[in-house]
Amino acid sequence: MENSQLLFFQLAILVPSVILHEVSHGFVANALGDPTAKNAGRLTMNPIPHIDPFGSVILPLFLAFLSAISPTRGIILGWAKPVPINPANLRGRYDELKVSMAGPASNILLALIFGLALRFLPVASIHPTLVLVFAYIVFLNILLAVFNLIPIPPLDGSHILLTLLPKGFEQLKMFLAQYGFILLLFLIFFFFPAILAIVNFIFEMIVGESIISFLLQQ
Repeated sequence: MENSQLLFFQLAILVPSVILHEVSHGFVANALGDPTAKNAGRLTMNPIPHIDPFGSVILPLFLAFLSAISPTRGIILGWAKPVPINPANLRGRYDELKVSMAGPASNILLALIFGLALRFLPVASIHPTLVLVFAYIVFLNILLAVFNLIPIPPLDGSHILLTLLPKGFEQLKMFLAQYGFILLLFLIFFFFPAILAIVNFIFEMIVGESIISFLLQQ
């Protein structure tokens, strides 16, 4: 498959995946008593209300450009605009935790559906290209889930961590709030290969083969 086709497939997979991630946050929040996202018109798969200028447009196009001029096949990433959540409307003690988990859980569910289909159904007999499309759906959604579960602000993992931390960790909370973005950049620059290794491990657990083997088959 040509590089331009791969880029198109990645973008076509990324956009609904990140939108589903955010809609899931808003859907669970609404079910738990916070209609903020619903009132803002964010419980929709229509991409327009979810567009983040940098995460949804600039970054994916920049990475697509780098992939197009590179001899290697790059990974296109991005994000949608976070849905608004008002914690004051949430009733239960762990409602914020449930809302935070909803986004990564939606990506894992999507990865499981397409991954198990890839593993146990004759996808290649329908069309050979579907194999690569399904593989990218699984890989990108696992990547979105794993990356968002990192406990560094503003990622979902930080909200999960702060919800579970007992009283007495206020200094840690302040440190993460103050230096979270710097820590996140450090992690991306120096530990992204480790993140990809974790993603590929989960991919192989679901599908039975590594993502590399699927790419080599194309």
